[in-house]
Amino acid sequence: MSKSGERLMKLSVQLLLLAWAVVSIFPLAWMLSTSLKQKNEIFTNKSLLPRNALHFGNYVEAWTTGGFSRYTWNSVLYSVVVVLGVVLVSTLAAYGLSRLDMVGKKAIYLGMMGTLMIPIPGAFISIYIVVSQLGLANTRIGYMLPMIATALPVSIFILKSFFDDMSREIEEAAIVDGASSFRIYASLMLPIARPAIATIVILNTLGVWNEFMLALVLFSETKLMPIQMGLSVFVGQYTTQYELLMAATSIMVLPVILVYIAMQKQFIQGITSGAIKG
Repeated sequence: MSKSGERLMKLSVQLLLLAWAVVSIFPLAWMLSTSLKQKNEIFTNKSLLPRNALHFGNYVEAWTTGGFSRYTWNSVLYSVVVVLGVVLVSTLAAYGLSRLDMVGKKAIYLGMMGTLMIPIPGAFISIYIVVSQLGLANTRIGYMLPMIATALPVSIFILKSFFDDMSREIEEAAIVDGASSFRIYASLMLPIARPAIATIVILNTLGVWNEFMLALVLFSETKLMPIQMGLSVFVGQYTTQYELLMAATSIMVLPVILVYIAMQKQFIQGITSGAIKG
């Protein structure tokens, strides 16, 4: 291909990516714009910029009247506990399956991967029966434990693939120096695996923050609902007040964007260094 053809191809790709970025960003821009408009502007002002001053009162009303302060706190709590639980269990399991010699570890790993073939909604009945028999229905712990369990297979797969690709020379040097398996795991393997850990942190934070169906099955009390269920209640309350609905949606989206921005470097490293290789 000639140089002019290469330049044309490069320009075409850049224009395509730019168009894709605009299409992806526009809904967010429209959401933020609508959340800052007054009610009488929603259908009369087609511009993304409000005619008058920015109306931050929509956020205050959504936060207080809509009860989003409670729903947001619930989702933050669920996200932190579930992600910490997944990271702790999956790193230990992936390290053991990758590095330790133990009987039946291949069968254990294949069994875990086999659970990926089961659709999560298809397991809701079983989850509800087990949680109810344990007396944990309509409780925070009864909601978080199933989410940790369902997130483990993918997280273990990502981490085990990362550990499998790591050289054993540093690990063998640590063994010569007298380090135990747990010391190697905590002081050596975890720091090296930070890109893979960042990957599962972002994926599981998104999963927990956007979770709706399991909460719908397990919760009957409003005070326990996560932000997604709170948004559904809010939509029922303010069906025609789109400025409040968009303010509530912005509150829901912002934490996820901040988590991704804070960890995007590690997330990209996790992808490019083999954290999601088969």
